[in-house]
Amino acid sequence: MTQIVYRTATTLDGFIADPADSLAWLLRQQQSREGEARFDAFMAEVGAIVMGATTYEWVLAHDDGAWPYTQPAWVMTHRDLPARPGVHFVSGGVRELHPELAAVAESRQIWVVGGGDLAGQFADAGLLDEIVSSIAPVTLGSGRPLLPRRLDLELVEVLPNGSFIDARYRVIGPLVEDR
Repeated sequence: MTQIVYRTATTLDGFIADPADSLAWLLRQQQSREGEARFDAFMAEVGAIVMGATTYEWVLAHDDGAWPYTQPAWVMTHRDLPARPGVHFVSGGVRELHPELAAVAESRQIWVVGGGDLAGQFADAGLLDEIVSSIAPVTLGSGRPLLPRRLDLELVEVLPNGSFIDARYRVIGPLVEDR
């Protein structure tokens, strides 16, 4: 069965980008070869990619305009953006997009690259299965939050990765307050 996985790096205080959408804090950190191998193994299991417009623009700006992924990708946007081969632009909801993503991914994973609100939309629809977060030893104090939703999670795995801690969580569902 196809799983939807939100995999990203975050600061210790829970931000995926600073207020100016910069990832300079991330690019200074050291990852281990084991962490890179785990990412390569993860990518081998990814059949489709979905991301928001800001993430897409960041990838294009920081990879010299080249598209770094071989998997088909969908960008959720209401803006006109530069096209790349294998990239589809959509403006509907994630629930409507899900059947197409699942059909393309077949039994492989769907990777929610970013951002946090997009991952939250998948969670709101009951479609987000896992969150894998590489936690960096950095705090920003503000910026783009990791996932601006209240979710109940179950810790599945924790692994060291150079300066990072890689944590994998199963999404249980919305966090419900005890009353």
